[in-house]
Amino acid sequence: MKYLFYSSIISFFILSSCQKVEGPGGTSRIKGKLKVENYNTQGTVLEGTYPGADFDVYIIYGDKDSTADDNVKSSVDGTFEFNFLEKGKYSIYVYEDVLPAVAGASTKKAIIYTTEITKRKSEIDLGEIIVKKK
Repeated sequence: MKYLFYSSIISFFILSSCQKVEGPGGTSRIKGKLKVENYNTQGTVLEGTYPGADFDVYIIYGDKDSTADDNVKSSVDGTFEFNFLEKGKYSIYVYEDVLPAVAGASTKKAIIYTTEITKRKSEIDLGEIIVKKK
């Protein structure tokens, strides 16, 4: 009887420790491409668009908190990717300027995309993400 009890406890710990959680260590990736819409200083007139190079893009593993777990810089053409991810829920975000600016308010806001990787070797493409800037 003792043997059955101890082997049950050991099996429980082995199985629970093998469970993968969101984050690095997997075979999936999330990617996207930033495009900047450049506005005048008042934030009312679109003056042009260009690839979103050298932006910080953040990722949150899971949905338990809102603290960034990692970040990457977008490349010269605006592309970014997070590689080697496990199955699970993820939030990707980047900051843009608040247009038009409101006195006393924050000048930046986060653009947040949530997604879920449901199987190994997945590729999730968030597509083009428009970032407003003045």
